[in-house]
Amino acid sequence: MVRKINAKSFKPYGRVIEYPAKASRSKKINLFRIVVKEPEPSGWRIAYLVVRDRAINKLERHFASYESFEPMAGEAILYVANARNPAKIESFLLNKPVILNKGVWHGVVTLGSESEIKITENARVSCDYWRLVRGLTP
Repeated sequence: MVRKINAKSFKPYGRVIEYPAKASRSKKINLFRIVVKEPEPSGWRIAYLVVRDRAINKLERHFASYESFEPMAGEAILYVANARNPAKIESFLLNKPVILNKGVWHGVVTLGSESEIKITENARVSCDYWRLVRGLTP
């Protein structure tokens, strides 16, 4: 018999990657929750992001970490810019999982009411922020 995966049925074997149902589901803000974190020395974590922003006014980057963006639900736009030329921003429909190189400026917005994205990155992430002169909207 093939079983359906849910948090209870799969618990003996691992975790379902989803935003916890018990957590606040405020419709006004983005939600970010670390799902699992591997302690040193490997030092990585998996997180779940619920994006509700339809516009952004800053980009961020992480010099010491690659970062994956893996779409789970909804449609989102990923904005990226090279560390050497942050003014040259490109946008991509986030319809496939991607891994950003270290130091790439990035931001994400939803095309609907919300989008859900799985993120994998170093457990200790330091961020630099770049405030945009004009906000970005899809």
